[in-house]
Amino acid sequence: MPQALLSVHDKTGLVEFARGLHDLGWTLIASGGTARTLREQHLPVTEVSTYTGSPEILDGRVKTLHPAIHGGLLARATDTDRAQLQRFGWDYIDLVACNLYPFEQTIARADVTPEQAIENIDIGGVTLIRAAAKNYARVTLVCDPRDYAPVLDALRAGTLDEAMRQRLALKGFALTARYDAAIADYFAGGNTLRLTAYRVQSLRYGENPHQRATLYAYTPDAGPLGGTLLQGKELSYNNLLDLDAAWRAALSFARPTICIVKHLSPCGIASADHLADAYRAAFECDPRSAFGGVIASNRAFDEATARALADLFVECIIAPGFSDEARAILAAKKNTRLVAMPDLTIEPPYELRSITRGILQQDADFGDPGDTTWRVVSQRAPTEEEMRALRFAWRAVQHIKSNAIVLARGEATVGIGGGQPNRVDCVRIAIERAGDQARGAVMASDAFFPFPDAVEIAARAGITAIVHPGGSQRDAESLAVADAANIAMVVTGVRHFRH
Repeated sequence: MPQALLSVHDKTGLVEFARGLHDLGWTLIASGGTARTLREQHLPVTEVSTYTGSPEILDGRVKTLHPAIHGGLLARATDTDRAQLQRFGWDYIDLVACNLYPFEQTIARADVTPEQAIENIDIGGVTLIRAAAKNYARVTLVCDPRDYAPVLDALRAGTLDEAMRQRLALKGFALTARYDAAIADYFAGGNTLRLTAYRVQSLRYGENPHQRATLYAYTPDAGPLGGTLLQGKELSYNNLLDLDAAWRAALSFARPTICIVKHLSPCGIASADHLADAYRAAFECDPRSAFGGVIASNRAFDEATARALADLFVECIIAPGFSDEARAILAAKKNTRLVAMPDLTIEPPYELRSITRGILQQDADFGDPGDTTWRVVSQRAPTEEEMRALRFAWRAVQHIKSNAIVLARGEATVGIGGGQPNRVDCVRIAIERAGDQARGAVMASDAFFPFPDAVEIAARAGITAIVHPGGSQRDAESLAVADAANIAMVVTGVRHFRH
């Protein structure tokens, strides 16, 4: 009867995995907290201390560090190794499910003490992972809860072979390498940036055909952006950049939202009660630019939204999922790639950019800090409808290239301008794109107005309310123009440049 050892800090999916192993006839061994969780669910389990005949000591610092455990893991499938185990009354351990104390999350807390950091350095877990990974020829390592279901499926089908065990072992070695690097960096005072990335695929070319390019991921066996390509040919370098920009923008909104991106610039963002309505509103912002763009949705792509695309040529669509009906409709668009994302998480929470002989790192911009306070500075306060549109426009403008300007009505962009050397040109571009929709719209600016000219142009176009960070030496001049035109103006005190 095969034996599985379970010792996990993160117990996500643990019970279901253990029950699946039990139903397949496996014997379960588990360390203290893991064993308690399984017993509470009425699963038969032997505690490590019972299995080894040695109690946990030092307040749990030593649990699985015992030759009965590591002999069972490291023993090869040979008569000699089997005989040595039997001499001591031990047996093979065939599977290990293990994840580690949250060291990185612990040291990320501002109030963490050295004692807390040290107690979150996992010793036994790292040793289990390395032992199981080393002996992947016989032992299956599961160090990521997302692998529980595939491993169970393979066990049921009889397809859990050495190649799969090797892939899982690679994941384990990558985990312990990253874990040890984080510990070393902590003791070095945080002065080292260590990156480990795994090649996902060699791309056909980079931004242009004469440039070579490769896609890497932070975890082995990851798909593009951590998702799964469901349809279409391989993603290109430019596709990946556009999809990342669109996905980040769509996830900024809580309500069903569509973002359309073309050449790394959003050309339409909208939210609505129904996803198909959000798509139509985003498309209407700039139909010309939407042709050949990419679409991101923060909801599963449904039949109505797929039909709303009609005959529009779309390079790629990224979403948390696609309904069967949507898949069937989109199958007719053979040149459209579909990317399904596993969750709604932006990872990692920082950004890296290469420069000559160096790397820049910054926190990702997830919107206004929690203590941000909006101030109405104009003589007229925004109406409730204007404020709703201003909040939408302010969130949308964070994803447009610097000197960004967004015109919005309700929860939809109607004009977008960005990426120009001066803000006035971006205002003109946004107004030109909006056309008649500019009159009665609101405007968001990612940074302050250095001169009142941008507000003057907005006033002539019929803009009724403006939100911007404030902080210019000429704020009073811009405000005077707004008041003269009966424009409501709000300042946030927060800038959202995106170079």
